Amino acid sequence: MLLDHWPLTGLRVNTPRLELRLPSEEELGELADVAAGGVHAPDRMPFVVPWTDLPPAERARSVVQHHWLRRGNWTPGDWALNLCVFEDGRVVGLQTLAARDFAVLRQVSTASWLGLRHQRQGIGTEMRAAALHLAFAGLGAVDALSGALEDNPSSFAVSGKLGYKSDGAEHVNVRGRRATIRRLRLPRAGWEAHRSVSVTIAGLAPCLPLFGLPGEVASGAVSGRADVISEDVRPEGIA
Repeated sequence: MLLDHWPLTGLRVNTPRLELRLPSEEELGELADVAAGGVHAPDRMPFVVPWTDLPPAERARSVVQHHWLRRGNWTPGDWALNLCVFEDGRVVGLQTLAARDFAVLRQVSTASWLGLRHQRQGIGTEMRAAALHLAFAGLGAVDALSGALEDNPSSFAVSGKLGYKSDGAEHVNVRGRRATIRRLRLPRAGWEAHRSVSVTIAGLAPCLPLFGLPGEVASGAVSGRADVISEDVRPEGIA
């Protein structure tokens, strides 16, 4: 069975209304359709790499190819977990958790996007909270990094709710123009102080070696029981 060789296919992260997991090939096609339907208004660009400028069909294809690429070049020292986000069984977006040298640094970064019609419903906050729970409670992370272009206030509002603090800035070229990324950092203590979403994790133990961790590091999920934050989030700015 594929699960025996690639246990990430059995990993499940659940919140009160969302499930995050690797998609099947058919579900990956649905994710591509969501991207083709639009991720943000045409006059905005929340991503450093402007992949959403592609025509709908090419944009959809890029989602599929990127997903295959990140599965294929996965190593315990350099990985990106692209989790498809489901609400009531519908594909609504993508939540990424990534790291390099995680076994040593215990540091992750996140990126995400939602289809336009699924925004302003609190889904973005809940799915990022789920990814953070996987990182801190499941994998034993010490820090989580994020960031967004400075004209993305919705992302910063959510980051503030989840406990992130400023971690500097840098300049990048976006659509041929100079733009500023504001970097953010969430230490473990900050995550613990701001947890407000109930999250459960299943199927993690056999995946630990793929994250560069010994099997005994995390023997199970830790559930944080509290009210769910209901707040909109636009796609994070580093994708």
